[in-house]
Amino acid sequence: MRVIVNQIAQEIPEGSTIDDVLVLIDARPPYAVAINYEFVPKARHAEETLHEGDEMEVIAPVTGG
Repeated sequence: MRVIVNQIAQEIPEGSTIDDVLVLIDARPPYAVAINYEFVPKARHAEETLHEGDEMEVIAPVTGG
């Protein structure tokens, strides 16, 4: 199944969750996740299943001034 992660197409297995994709891309906390432009709380990452064509953004906080 094909999804877009940070604007890059990724092939992932059917039934993959946000947590599965975070492992696949070797994401390092802290970060926030949005699916199709909607924030998904960390508490739902293990249960939120992705679907063909979904767009996932992993956003790291920016500090400084």
